[in-house]
Amino acid sequence: MVGYVEHHTKDILGVGAVAPDFTLHRTPDSTMTLSSLRGGPVVLVFYPADWSSVCGDELNVFNKALPLFDADGAVLLGISVDGSWSHRAFIEDRGFRFDLLSDFEPKGQVSRKYGAYDFHTGTSKRALFVIDDSGVIAWSYLSPIDVNPGADGVLDALEALKRPRNPSN
Repeated sequence: MVGYVEHHTKDILGVGAVAPDFTLHRTPDSTMTLSSLRGGPVVLVFYPADWSSVCGDELNVFNKALPLFDADGAVLLGISVDGSWSHRAFIEDRGFRFDLLSDFEPKGQVSRKYGAYDFHTGTSKRALFVIDDSGVIAWSYLSPIDVNPGADGVLDALEALKRPRNPSN
C-alpha cells in the first residue's frame, strides 16, 4: 500500500490487518474503546510491566514526544497486563500525560489478539502499532524485550499517513 510504512514483524499483526477492537480500563472506574477513536490515528504501545527500568524509559520517551503525536492528531495509548491501580500510581509517579490501559482480566486478552503476548512471562511483549483513521494497522514493530525502541518509527509511520494513498495499489 502506498502511503504506509511497510514494516511487518513476525508474530504480531502487520500492515493491512484490521486492528482488533477492545475495551480496557483506563482507570479503576472508566474504560476506553478503540473503535471510539476512529477518525484519527492511534498509537498502541504494548509493554511488559509498570515500574521496570526499560518500560519506564520507553514510556518517558513517548511522554516527551507527546506534542509531536498531538500535532499529528494521534491518540497515544500504553497497554500492559498490569492492573489499573498500578497504572494510576505509575502515571502519577512519572507524570505521564497519556492513558495506560489495563489488559489485566482476562489477562493479556488484547495483547493476544495483536500477537503481542509473551506466554512464557505472562506479560505483553514490547510492540508498537500505528492504526490509521479507519482502524487498519499502518505500521507495527516488535522490539527485543530489553531494548527501548524509541518513538522514531512511530513518528515516521504517522508522517506516512499524511501522504496521499494511491487507490490503484
